[in-house]
Formats: sequence, C-alpha cells, structure tokens
Amino acid sequence: MSDIVEQAKNYATSAHQRIDQRRKYSNQPYHVHLEAVAATVATVSDDDEMIAAAWLHDVVEDTPATLEDLESAFGQDIMQLVRELTDISLPSDGNRAKRKTIDRLHIAKASPRAKTVKLADLIDNCKDITKHDPRFARVYLAEMSELLNILGDGDSRLYKQAYDLHKKCWQKIESKSGKQKKTVPALALSNFWSPIPQPHFKRLFAEMFTAKDLAEPLLSFDAEKSCTEVFKALDIYQQQVASIRVHGAVRGFIQKYQIADVQHDCAEHIRHFSVDQVIAGDAPIFDVIHILTRHNYCFVQLLGDVVGFIDRDAINKPIVRMWLFGIITMIEMWLVSLIKENYPDNSWTSQVSEARLQSAQHLQSERLRRNNRCDLLDCLQLSDKAQIMLNNQSTFDALGFRSKKAAKLVIKEIETLRNHLAHAQDIAEHNWAQIVRLTQRMDELTRG
Repeated sequence: MSDIVEQAKNYATSAHQRIDQRRKYSNQPYHVHLEAVAATVATVSDDDEMIAAAWLHDVVEDTPATLEDLESAFGQDIMQLVRELTDISLPSDGNRAKRKTIDRLHIAKASPRAKTVKLADLIDNCKDITKHDPRFARVYLAEMSELLNILGDGDSRLYKQAYDLHKKCWQKIESKSGKQKKTVPALALSNFWSPIPQPHFKRLFAEMFTAKDLAEPLLSFDAEKSCTEVFKALDIYQQQVASIRVHGAVRGFIQKYQIADVQHDCAEHIRHFSVDQVIAGDAPIFDVIHILTRHNYCFVQLLGDVVGFIDRDAINKPIVRMWLFGIITMIEMWLVSLIKENYPDNSWTSQVSEARLQSAQHLQSERLRRNNRCDLLDCLQLSDKAQIMLNNQSTFDALGFRSKKAAKLVIKEIETLRNHLAHAQDIAEHNWAQIVRLTQRMDELTRG
C-alpha cells in the first residue's frame, strides 16, 4: 500500500470512528464499507489517487471534515475526486427524487476516475441493502439504474459487475415480493410530530431563521489589491475570508491563511465559488448546515451579489442555539405524547427504576410547591422517557431503529447536545456531527 493510500485510509477511518459511524444494517464500523470500496477499485486500477479517494469518498458528507480540509491534507487532485463524488443537493431542493436528480446530474459531469469509484460504491451498497432491507432495496435499485445510465465511462469491468449485480438483485427482490412476511410499518413522518400543528411547525423550524440571520458581512477587494494589504485588513477586522472583485463584480474569494507573507496581487490566489456553497439570503438553516458539512464557508447572496459568509462558528450564535433547543424540546413533547398513548393512567411508572421515579416525584413536588402545575411524566429525564418507549417492543419496532443500542446512541447524542447548549459549550466544535444528523432528520419531517 502506497503512502498516500495509507494516509487516506488512516484519515478516513479516524474521521468516521470519531463520530462512531457504523453501517446501518450490520452495525460494523463504517471503515469496513470504505475498505470494500477501495479494494474493489484496486482490482481494476493501481491509481493511488483513485484508491485514496475511494477511502475518502464519504468523509465530507458524513464527518466534520470539509473539502478544504482534504485539499490541505491530500492536495488538489484527490480533493477534486472526492468533490465529484460528494452530493451537492440541498434540503430546500425538494424531496428525495428531486435531490437525487440533482446529484445524478452532478456526477454525470464527473471524470471517469470518479465514476469508477462510484461504481465500486454502488456495488458494495447494493449487496448490503438487498440483503438486509428488501423494501428499501426497490427504491435503491431504481436509483442505481438511473446512475448506471450515466456511469458508462467509468471502468468497463466494474460497470459490467455493477450492471450484472443490479440485474441479479432486482430479480431476487422480485422473486421474494410475494413471500414477504408482514412487518411493522415505520411510523409515518406525517404523524411523527402529531402534537404540533404542522404548518406552525414548518414555519418555526424551516422559515423563522434564514441564512441572512447568520451571515457576517464579507469584506471585498479588487483583484489588483496586494495580498499584504488584504491580509492586514483581514487582521484588523478579525476575519478569515474576503471576496475578490474582477472588473467591479465579485468573482471569488481569498482566505487569510493562504496569503500570509505573500507579495503578489490577490488575483493570483483567488478561489472561485463552488456552485454548492452559495445560497440566497432567505435559504433555511437546514441548507446552511448542509453546505458547512462540505465547505469551510457558506456564502450568502443578496440581489445577485455575494455579500456575506457563514462559517461553523455561526452555529454558536444565540439564534441557532435557540433553534436547536427548540428542536430538542419538540422531541421531548413527542416522546411524552407517545408514552401517554401507550401507557395510560401513569402505567409507565413500572418501566423506570425506583430511584429515577423518586427523583421525578421529588421534582414534581417542588414544582407544585411553586404553583407550577405539571404531570409526573414531565419531570422525567429525556433518557428515561426514551427508555420507556424502547421497552415497548411494538413501538420500538415502529420507530425503525436497527437496534436498541442505536436508539440509545441517538438519545445520548441529543442529551449531550442539549447539555452543551445549556452550558454555553462550543457546539460547533463538540457536536457538529450530532447537529448535522439532527437537522437532517428535522428537514425530512418538515417536508413530510
């Protein structure tokens, strides 16, 4: 294994391990999938950059690493391969079908090298999904068919392997379609937040705060300006990025760390905006967070001009913290509603330990002493409420978690985020992966 492939393997494995990411069905560490994709690519090519990209192909979408981080660690060529393999659609682009179309058009323009990695990715995912989730496999295989239509200039051997596998898996699903046992249906997303009026809920979490509420003004300089002068200005205003004008119009940006001790004009260091990192001022926070999973900066456009920027530090702003706290509050409200439905007349008390029950009773007594009416259930901790629902097998099955361990991990992440919000911790630094996953779930719910 070459040094660059070894470096990519270690980088990707560590990045996915830090957020304890696992394969959905097998619960294996995520690097098992990455290793399979890289090994498949290696069967048809000895291109070290392509094999490295195979190890790194999910790191931008799934972990706190950005494309800029990859460029610093691995250089322009490998970063570009990963960029071609990274989805560019935003939550506001619409439902799954619309977003998959946007992402498919993106990879249709990719290089044959990137398409070869994508074929290897499809092969491993197709095997996994068809084996473990026949119902979703129908959706995945339909999407895979569309992708195969535009991946023809990837490696011909992998293309044939993917094509044959797709055909085999489709026939397998079809043959089993009449033999499937009845399964407990997942809770409908439209019912997930039944205690909250849906239009009001959408307005609160999809429309109340937008990109322009988070954006900071972007300093702007002519391309002929010297890097020394721009560096000094950025230092004075304590900013790390500025826009660059060419013939009076903003055409790109420059980053402070790239121009330290540089004497040239800014024109020599300009970076052009990526199509997937510029959004309108009224774009929802969902889109902002989605962009910041891929890039260090999200740029905000008003009246056709890029005038502001958002980085991950903006997630620590009071309005985002309030927004996230509201989401967690809604989750607790939903859990309370489910418990009341499944355990009428406080019959849930048998599902918690005596110590936790006494703690809740003590808190209720204290609140009632202060004339604060509340139910005993409201005095339970979030983890206790979740545990009650996990003890109910029919409800647990309906929630769609692959295991109780996975469900507990989600609740633990939410509790950790809430604690950091309450104690003014740096959530962008400590909770980025949890925030991304939470907002993705919320976006799915608000779009129904």
